[in-house]
Amino acid sequence: MTPDIWMLLAFLGLLIAGVPVAFSLGLAGAVGIVTGLSPAMLATLGTNTYNSIAKYPLIAIPLFILTGLIFERAGVAARLVRFAQALIGPRHGGLALVAVLVCMIMGGMSGSGPADAAAVAMVMLPSMTKAGYPRPFSATLIAASASTAILIPPSVALILYSIVVPGVDLRALFAAGLFPGMLAGFSLLAPALLLSRRYGWESPDEVERPDIGASFRQALPALFAPVLILGGLRSGLFTPTEAAVVAVAYGVVVGLFVTRELSLKDLWALLGEAAVISGVVMLIIALAGIFAWSGTMLGTFRHLAEWVIGLSDNGTLLLVLIMLAVLAAGMVLDAISIYLIMMPILIPVMQHFEWNPVWFGILLAMNIAIGQFTPPVAVNLMVTTEVAKVRLEQTVGWALVFVVAMASALGLVAVFPEIALWLPRVLGYNV
Repeated sequence: MTPDIWMLLAFLGLLIAGVPVAFSLGLAGAVGIVTGLSPAMLATLGTNTYNSIAKYPLIAIPLFILTGLIFERAGVAARLVRFAQALIGPRHGGLALVAVLVCMIMGGMSGSGPADAAAVAMVMLPSMTKAGYPRPFSATLIAASASTAILIPPSVALILYSIVVPGVDLRALFAAGLFPGMLAGFSLLAPALLLSRRYGWESPDEVERPDIGASFRQALPALFAPVLILGGLRSGLFTPTEAAVVAVAYGVVVGLFVTRELSLKDLWALLGEAAVISGVVMLIIALAGIFAWSGTMLGTFRHLAEWVIGLSDNGTLLLVLIMLAVLAAGMVLDAISIYLIMMPILIPVMQHFEWNPVWFGILLAMNIAIGQFTPPVAVNLMVTTEVAKVRLEQTVGWALVFVVAMASALGLVAVFPEIALWLPRVLGYNV
């Protein structure tokens, strides 16, 4: 067998054996080096791992993770829920609508689907259960809505995409993700409302409507956070990495002095929690550097790209096949792993068919978002089912409904690229 095959088989074998993705990537890269280059080249392992994470834009990832944790602990989700309830009022499906909207707003702060899902589930699940919604449905809806966090800026996944794909402006990606993220979120509303009315969940007579003025004042600091981040980026006041610093500082001020639900002791614990989560992410990126270097030196990615291009001369058909492959990968892997594994193969394909890299990145992110609530792995769904105390298999039927809904939004962005590209063009970013 060729070194290419040895490396790929080693990676797949390690994954099947249950070895974490990070170590599977690193060990498979080492297998490729030993079988195809020289054992002496193992001396490059340290350099490759360092070079993979020694990138200035990556600083934004742990900071946005910390931002999401701070806003979660600061009681922001509960205030947003009350404000959304005040706006929407008592109606069949009202709480389902609130859950989707709050997830989208929280996604504009955390950039992480699981963090978004955890924060909203803790607040929304008790009230939705009391209103008559089945817990498996509520858990699935929140998990699906929270997946929009990797589309609505700031997005940890889009930050990584801008690093992996040369020449892509992160600000353009952030702007391009806004409308597709909103479209993906709104696509969940139709089935949620239809199901709520069909089964009579949430009687309007039994729901109390909060005072709109008081709830707006309480939610104002949370609503201002996305405005601060996106407004600062648009005005040029700070870079995306600096925006992450500003977001952390703003979250600390809100938690300590506005909501007063965050203490210095809590903040210290959150720093440790963010460090652990960020450490996992950075470990994946670092060890993926070994896999990427080995695959590049062996020509593995070039060979796979040539094979993909050779499957069909029809760019549309190939795009559909790639989207299906990414969806399948999203069911078992996280967004960061998918980008690091698949982009070295997909970049030559994207260049061959002259697909816009910003539009293509948004399509990948939408596909990965669907994977975040599609069993068997479904990271968002694992979070919400744990909060709801239901089994993952109880959510499969509901998950398929929302998969179809969000897939329709993905199809619209694929057919009409301007849904993603119009805003960055208007803002003057390079697309």
